[in-house]
Amino acid sequence: MSELDAPSGAGEPRKKTSIDKDLRKFGSLEQASRSLTSGFAAPVIALLFLVLAGTVAATQFGEKGSIAILIGAAILGGYMAMNIGANDVANNVGPAVGARAMTLVGALLIAAVFECAGALIAGGEVVSTISKGIIDSSQVKSGQTFVWAMMSALLASAIWVNLATVLGAPVSTTHAVVGGVLGAGVAAAGFSAVNWPTMGAIAASWVISPVLGGAIAAAFLAFIKTFIIYQEDKIAQAKKWVPLLIAIMAGCFTAYLAMKGLKKIWKVGLPFAAGMGFVVLIVSWGVLRPAIAKQAEGLENRNQSLRILFRWPLIFSAALLSFAHGANDVANAIGPLAAIVHTVGQGSIATKVGVPLWVMLIGGIGISLGLFLYGPRIIRMVGEQITKMNPMRAYCVALSAAITVIIASALGLPVSSTHIAVGAVFGVGFFREYYTSRSKRRRAFVKARARTNFDSDDGLPDSAELIRRKLVRRSHFTVIVAAWIITVPAAAFLSALVFFVLDFATR
Repeated sequence: MSELDAPSGAGEPRKKTSIDKDLRKFGSLEQASRSLTSGFAAPVIALLFLVLAGTVAATQFGEKGSIAILIGAAILGGYMAMNIGANDVANNVGPAVGARAMTLVGALLIAAVFECAGALIAGGEVVSTISKGIIDSSQVKSGQTFVWAMMSALLASAIWVNLATVLGAPVSTTHAVVGGVLGAGVAAAGFSAVNWPTMGAIAASWVISPVLGGAIAAAFLAFIKTFIIYQEDKIAQAKKWVPLLIAIMAGCFTAYLAMKGLKKIWKVGLPFAAGMGFVVLIVSWGVLRPAIAKQAEGLENRNQSLRILFRWPLIFSAALLSFAHGANDVANAIGPLAAIVHTVGQGSIATKVGVPLWVMLIGGIGISLGLFLYGPRIIRMVGEQITKMNPMRAYCVALSAAITVIIASALGLPVSSTHIAVGAVFGVGFFREYYTSRSKRRRAFVKARARTNFDSDDGLPDSAELIRRKLVRRSHFTVIVAAWIITVPAAAFLSALVFFVLDFATR
C-alpha cells in the first residue's frame, strides 16, 4: 500500500506489511539462486555439461582424425548455447521479474522449460549454415577451411557474449554470430565473399529495433496512464480497458507465435497470422470482460490494485516469448555446429543442413543451463537496474516485443529481439521522465506522495527538481548502447584472429 493510500488525518502512513512479506520471500528465493551460481558450483556444472557434449560427439560416426574436430565443435556449440541462455533469455523474463509478477526462481524455471521446448519442438530439422546469408560459401576453398571458419565464428561469438554478460550488458547473440561468421568468412575467402547489402540491413536493425520497440512501449504506457492510472475511478476504468489491453496482447502473441515461434514446423504468411491474431483478440476480449470485472470486485481504488490484473498476462507472455526465442535463437548455437557435423561427415559444404537430435539437445539443454547458472545477472539488469518496473510497464515491454517483430517481419526488416526488449525498457523509462516533467497531474502526484513523509512543506521536491529527476540510469544506457555498436566488429575481429591461428597451426 502506497503512502497516498493512508487515511486522511492519519499520523503516519500505513505499513506495507503484505508487500514487505512478499519482498522478503522474493529476496530469499533470489538468495537461493545466487548460492547455486556462487563459488565453484556454476563453473563445475558448466564444465561437466561441456565434457558431456564432447563425449556425445565422440560417439558419432566418423574417421578417427575427425573425432577431435567433432568433439571440439560440440564443446564450442555447448559453450555458445550456455552464453545465449545467460544473456539473451533475460530479455523475455527480466521485466516481469522486476515488476514482481514472478519470482526470480519462478522465472528461471518457466524460461528454461519453454526455451528448451521451443528449441526441441520448433527449432527446425534444417538450419542455415551461414548466418543470415552474409557469406557466399562457394568462395570458400575447401571443407577444412569451412570447418575452421565455423569453429572460429562459434568461439569468437561465444567469447564476446560471455564478456558482455560479465559486464552486465544484454547484447544480441544473433549479431554476435553474424559478426563471427563475417570475420571468419573474410579471413577465409576475402571481402568479396561478403553480402554487403545484407550486412547493411543488419546494421540498420541496430537502430530500428530499439527505437521501434521503445516507441511502441511508450505509446501503450501513455495510454494506460491517461485512461486508467490518472483517472478518478481507477477500478472502473480498469474494468473497461484492461480486458481490451490483454486481448490485444493475446492476439499479438498468437500472430507472433505463428510467424516466429512455429515457422520452422508450420509456415504461415502475414495475412493468415494477422487473421488468427484478430480472431483470438475478439474471443479473448469477450471472455476477459466478465473475468476482469469479477477479479476487480472489492479492489481498492489505487495503483497497487491495478497491478494484480496484469500479473498472469505477464507470466504467460514470458513463457511464450521464451518458447519463440528458443525456436529461433537456438540456431545461433547449432547452426555452425550442424554445418561442421555435415561437412566432416559428408565432405561437402551446404547452405542448409539437417540437425541431428544430439546437436539439438546440446543447443536446447545448453540454453536452459546457461540461464540457470548465469542468467540472474542480466535478468536483474533488464528488470530492475535500468529503470523501475511495475506490471503495467512490464506489460508494455512484452507487448512491444511481439508487435515490433510482427511489423518488422511485414516490412522484411531483420531485427534483434534483444534490442527490441531492452529498447522497450529504455522507452518506458524515458517516457516516465518526460511524463514526470511535463504532466501537471503526475507532478502533483509526486508532491502529494512526498508530503506524507514531511511534517511541513519544507524539503518537498519543487518543479525544477521534478524536471531534473532521472528515471533511467545513464551509466547503464551508455554501456549497453556501446556494447550493441561494437558487437559485430568485435566478434568479427576475434573470429578472424582465431581463424588465422587455426589455419596456421594446421598447415
